[in-house]
Amino acid sequence: MQTRRETLKRSAVVAGLLATTGLFPQYALAFNKAAFEAKSLVDAFKALGVASPVESKDVTIVGPDIAENGAVVPFTISTTLAGVKHMVLLVEKNPSVLIAQFNVTDMVEANFVTRSKMGQSSDVYAVAITNDGKALFAKKEVKVTLGGCGG
Repeated sequence: MQTRRETLKRSAVVAGLLATTGLFPQYALAFNKAAFEAKSLVDAFKALGVASPVESKDVTIVGPDIAENGAVVPFTISTTLAGVKHMVLLVEKNPSVLIAQFNVTDMVEANFVTRSKMGQSSDVYAVAITNDGKALFAKKEVKVTLGGCGG
């Protein structure tokens, strides 16, 4: 019987071999370090190649109005727009504002569920970035309570 540790080790070895031979999918290797290290919305948008995002009813974000546990705040982000290449989730007052980036193709339904850690109340943004470089967003304010008090 194979242990979990052995399975993980073998999986890492196989992934490494695939990556060195060029057989690993290119999109799996994509990682925008500058965007994930950005400390402000402006810096994150710049690293993502976005000039000025525009609010849109075609992008939606669903999350709690009040998060009693800022360690695990659930969000759903989605869009009905065609030609979307990325969906991103940003929390304005987090130390690193970019929480998640999802790569999208026409074969992928742009509807994602994830969780974020939030240290304080903040605006949260779902942004759809299209193939032609446009950025459309939806915004939601989430209040994080600490000991029953609004943060």
